[in-house]
Amino acid sequence: MKFVFVAGNTETARIDGISAAGATPAMMVHTPSADLEIVTYGQPVRAPVVPVSPSGCPTPAVVTRAVYELVGFEQIAVDAGLARPTSAPTVSIGVDPGQNVRESTPVPAAAAAFKTARELGRQLPDEKLIIGETIPGGTTTALGVLTALGERPTVSSSLPENPLELKQGVIEVGLNASGLSAGDTAGDPTGTLRCVGDPVLATVGGLAVGATESGTDVTLAGGTQMAAAAALVRHAGVDAPLSIATTVFIVEDESAAIKELVADLSVDMTVTDPGFDQRDHQVMDTYLTGEAKEGVGMGGALALADQADVTMAAVREQIIEVYDRLLEQDEAE
Repeated sequence: MKFVFVAGNTETARIDGISAAGATPAMMVHTPSADLEIVTYGQPVRAPVVPVSPSGCPTPAVVTRAVYELVGFEQIAVDAGLARPTSAPTVSIGVDPGQNVRESTPVPAAAAAFKTARELGRQLPDEKLIIGETIPGGTTTALGVLTALGERPTVSSSLPENPLELKQGVIEVGLNASGLSAGDTAGDPTGTLRCVGDPVLATVGGLAVGATESGTDVTLAGGTQMAAAAALVRHAGVDAPLSIATTVFIVEDESAAIKELVADLSVDMTVTDPGFDQRDHQVMDTYLTGEAKEGVGMGGALALADQADVTMAAVREQIIEVYDRLLEQDEAE
């Protein structure tokens, strides 16, 4: 089994009010690079920040790293348009960061990225592949993909209150810039990505298609962004079994409607509750207020812990240990 972490950036994240995947817009650009380092090494190495939301909610990479320290799994990090360098060893897809989704072609190399990722997915010789993502602003581009494909136009958010109307307005501008209406790119995943997507979705979609073609069991670890990736797989003509592993925080976000979305796409879903309400700690508290919810493979990692018979109590304590180490490093610097 391999756990693949796909990381990249999109200028869409700079739109005010779109994302909480960073303390400030200037710091947000470092989030994907730092996430890869946290999952790989347990702390940022080259990235200058520990990713937190404006209110201090830590990145879901803390949860995924905690599970890794308890369970262990083989990791592959994929550079799918990183705007800043990372010290984590990566496989490069050779795509640039995504431009603002309000432009006509935010991912001009979408077809090439999808093809390269598809070839990589075919060459990963494992029975099971779990794919996670990290890209600030990614739920907005996911909404663009779902809308253009004619699927249920709903996504979650890293913010406690989902700014869905803002995202819908952004996507409407993007569709108009590309001369498109809802449903116009059905059956054309790469055309969809080119006009209203991001390089991470292009890579995740390509990886999933290639892996399923080689007989690999694919689990998309995440929330509505991974549902958008599943939609790309379906619109590529792949009807092989596909599953999503997510958190209870996504399912409880009624604005995301993820149960309905995965049902539309004939995708299985595993939901794990880490029991953050059973532990009084600032890491847990921020998630309970509706921040972050998912990302960096968090749902997939929690599902792995559950399958390995690791208790969620043990996971919670390990999360605190990882978080405390990050705080110590941050204070030392």
